[in-house]
Amino acid sequence: MNGQHYGQHKADPYFPSNGDPRYRVHRYELDLDYRPEPNRLAGTARLSAIVGGAELDDFQLNFADFRIGRVRVDGRPAHYTLRGGRLRIRPAKPLGASAAFTVEVHYSGNPKPVKSPWGGLGWEELTDGALVASQPVGAPSWYPCNDRPADKAAYQISLTTPSAFQVVIGGRLLTRTTRASTTTWLYEQPAPTSSYLVGLAIGRYQTALLGDPGLDGVPQTGHFPAHLLTDFSRDFARQPQMMALFQELFGPYPFGEYAVVVTDEELDVPVEAQGLSLFGTNHVDGARGAERLVAHELAHQWFGNSVTVADWQHIWLNEGLAKYAEWLWCERSGGRGAQDLAAAAHSLLAGLPENLSLADPGRKNMFDDRLYERGALAIHALRCALGDQAFFRSLRSWTDLHRHGVVTTGMFAAHVERFARRPVDEVFREWVYGTALPEVPVLVA
Repeated sequence: MNGQHYGQHKADPYFPSNGDPRYRVHRYELDLDYRPEPNRLAGTARLSAIVGGAELDDFQLNFADFRIGRVRVDGRPAHYTLRGGRLRIRPAKPLGASAAFTVEVHYSGNPKPVKSPWGGLGWEELTDGALVASQPVGAPSWYPCNDRPADKAAYQISLTTPSAFQVVIGGRLLTRTTRASTTTWLYEQPAPTSSYLVGLAIGRYQTALLGDPGLDGVPQTGHFPAHLLTDFSRDFARQPQMMALFQELFGPYPFGEYAVVVTDEELDVPVEAQGLSLFGTNHVDGARGAERLVAHELAHQWFGNSVTVADWQHIWLNEGLAKYAEWLWCERSGGRGAQDLAAAAHSLLAGLPENLSLADPGRKNMFDDRLYERGALAIHALRCALGDQAFFRSLRSWTDLHRHGVVTTGMFAAHVERFARRPVDEVFREWVYGTALPEVPVLVA
């Protein structure tokens, strides 16, 4: 069991108005046209979905304030209302329990970020193009979706834009077709994908291959403004080695390809999407100043993207493991060891309030620095308790068992226990469920 259907019938405790747990989507087909100058998006979203265990008279999608042309369910016109970020749809006749159904929404408008406690999220108009970074609830800014991390689906996205622009979307580029002054880019992401992990970038980029796919089997591409070629080439030069290391430590890379985009603007933080990571110009300095972030975003392809949290309460499983991957890369590439980095993180946390529980940080602390640092320390404490051989076996087994599925903290605790010579419940009680700061965990050589 990979946990794929965990939590299908309960709302996310941190975002109860996001998503509809009474059904699940297994495929999205988005056919979009975007004009950057007026910032106008028009398109059709087709969703293939399956009803849960009870008949549905109506259902909802999360969607921003677009003009709706029409809505059809199973090819028939459906009644709908769009209010407060919710598109409520009433089919011509009720949908039976466990029935497969399709939804088609035609829409147009000026996309903009949705408001959140962390500022605007989702579709962002840039000076010269656009960018989508949706974590955690920005996906409805540009397409109607069942916006909950546990509802993972395949995607096919067609996007038409002026030919001067390049379109990068996570997944495989199937076709690129130019007609007159526009080009249509068709991408396919067959792996189950959470709505927040559908990322894209529209801009004027130069493209370069990273590494040799023959070495690790993963095609890696970089897309960046031409003026950053020299700096980009240095800053991302070691990404192929990271890919090789993480496949050794975490198991096979879970997707068909990996792309990184540096957009020609500064971003507060880089953002991961499925098979794609987005960076700003401020993350490229020609001196590998942000290399730990390159490692962090790559690690999310295993922890967060393939193995996804069932709801946002468990986000430490994404961020703690990706943060620890930074330490592992540093340790294995000639930098400071994980023990040294753990001591530094512990020293940092010692000067901050001790009122955050990894197992339930609360919505406002989902992206608190303490969650990242304490999360990595919790993983280090497990490594110290298990020893290297059992620890890395447990991580490879975790990514294998739950590949493309959804997980919880409880599932992770039960999994790690299977690899431990003695119980590790005290590690979880102190580091994951508690709030006080335990002593620095120490690796025994």
